[in-house]
Amino acid sequence: MGKYKVVVYAITKNEEKFVDRWMDSMSEADEIIVTDTGSDDETAARLRERGAVVYVETFNPWRFDTARNASLAHVPEDADICVCTDLDEVFTPGWRDTLERGWREDVNMANYLFNWMLNPDGTPHTQLTYFKIHRRNDYEWACPIHEYLRYIGTLPERKVFIEGLVLNHYPDPNKSRSSYLPLLQMAVAEDPAGDRMSYYLGREYMYAGRWEDCIRELKRYLKLPTAWWADERCAAMRWIAKSCYELGWKKESYHWFYRAIAEVPDMRDAYVECAQMAYHEKDWITELFMADTALKIKEKSSGFINQGYAWDHTPDDLAAIACYWLGLYEKGLYHAEKALSMKPDDERMQRNVQFMKDKIDR
Repeated sequence: MGKYKVVVYAITKNEEKFVDRWMDSMSEADEIIVTDTGSDDETAARLRERGAVVYVETFNPWRFDTARNASLAHVPEDADICVCTDLDEVFTPGWRDTLERGWREDVNMANYLFNWMLNPDGTPHTQLTYFKIHRRNDYEWACPIHEYLRYIGTLPERKVFIEGLVLNHYPDPNKSRSSYLPLLQMAVAEDPAGDRMSYYLGREYMYAGRWEDCIRELKRYLKLPTAWWADERCAAMRWIAKSCYELGWKKESYHWFYRAIAEVPDMRDAYVECAQMAYHEKDWITELFMADTALKIKEKSSGFINQGYAWDHTPDDLAAIACYWLGLYEKGLYHAEKALSMKPDDERMQRNVQFMKDKIDR
């Protein structure tokens, strides 16, 4: 028994294949409570067999916040720390001790590292800081989708970052996003002045290839008085730039990438994405400048999503290609070898190293 009573709670539907892995990970908690929202497979039965307390409830119309609030309501009042996860998420072993060492009596919420996507070798690809660990009665879930914990406590909110606490996501590649867009449209209709849902709706339009809708919604987002978070504003500008490029509006795309960089000059993502666009345009000088500048940034963001391609071989690879076409072969060899060291089995990058060496020998 630990210092605190730790309770894991979750919602699920048709995730039988994740049950054993998830229960193995969450077994460090004192209790595991799951709300099944209408599975037609053996999810609920398997969870019960593994020791979880399972409630079965359906929600019509479907909203993630409604389901999560119902799930939270099943957590006993004497829980000291509530841990919300999904069944496709797994903590690294020893997470309970790490959490208890970092938790403080005066905090309401714990933040921690979330690997939203992993590389095939298990190393992090896309990372962000997560927020789903909290006190029992200090929060409620809000928003139909991309839901978040809204503070309802009486004292000033306090958060702590738990060093060493890592949650890994193993998403189901067959899971549909079909419900996302209508739920986001509903959320924006409910609160047109809300910046959070406006940003997510614009991004979802981009994922759906609705480029002009993406541009229109994210421009609206940028004008909202509450849209002050620079990292998210930078991301919105990047998605506008991408959508402009997809529409063939190249000048506008450059413009929005430059605005994104000006908004947050110490994050790699906009530089690398601009370098990728410049590569397609054979704009070698811009490609090299953007890739080189990205590589000068040595620390990941502690508060926003870090895209894997900004921190893997990609910046060096882009710099190497640009150097080749600009005749900067020694500099190109340096970048080509760095890129290859991060992905040593890649045949194209192996050839790039040899191309540089051949040019230098001549």
